[in-house]
Amino acid sequence: MPDPSMALRGLFSLEGKVALVTGSTRGLGWAMGQALATAGAHVVLNSRKPDEADAKARALGASGLSASAAAFDVADERAVLEAMSRLIALHGRLDVLINNAGVVRRGKFLDVTGEGWREVLETNLTACFLLAREAARHMAARGSGRIVNIASVMSRIARWGAPAYVTAKHGLIGLTRAIAVEFGRSGVTCNAIAPGFFRTELNTSQQQNATLDEQVRTRTPLGRWGEPTELAGAVVFLASDASSYVNGSTVYVDGGLTAAF
Repeated sequence: MPDPSMALRGLFSLEGKVALVTGSTRGLGWAMGQALATAGAHVVLNSRKPDEADAKARALGASGLSASAAAFDVADERAVLEAMSRLIALHGRLDVLINNAGVVRRGKFLDVTGEGWREVLETNLTACFLLAREAARHMAARGSGRIVNIASVMSRIARWGAPAYVTAKHGLIGLTRAIAVEFGRSGVTCNAIAPGFFRTELNTSQQQNATLDEQVRTRTPLGRWGEPTELAGAVVFLASDASSYVNGSTVYVDGGLTAAF
């Protein structure tokens, strides 16, 4: 008699899959890259800095996991096209795309420059479109694929001092739904993960801001910041067969923040 537990574990397996995670040498991207590799995928780590991407790929390899590096700027359309073409030619396939790379520029609305606005939207939204377009082109031809856009609680609510970021993340949810609707019949699903406030090396100054720290702890029903490893379950779920009928959805991994008054 088949073991139900084995079948369940198989739903979450990424053995034989190739996954690209952008912005994956630090913070949440690195945590998700490790999670996907642990689930069996060959993970392609991305950064604008070749040395960093190579070092992280070697680190995963030293742990017995499968990984390689692809250094390119996600906001550079030519670089994206070339990188995606190389990746697919090298590995013969791309099964999972995690659109994670992003930037934040903080400041008052009236102080935001046109250049600053465009930088944030190009990196946090337009780059996701470009990568998803090239991934979907390949995935649809193969009849299967998973695209996961990393949004934010700021795709549902807003915080003072980051208007371009809030706008881009709201737009990313729209992009997620548009891709889901257009490619679902081709076997390609597209979903989003919306993290809340997580402890990473990139937001150390925010964690040390006593006022913000109190706001996060008070507003979040779990009463704390998230740890990067707590995104592992969501990203593996959305990248695997376990989410085969989940499409166009947003999973909020925020400790309940967006559910609270």
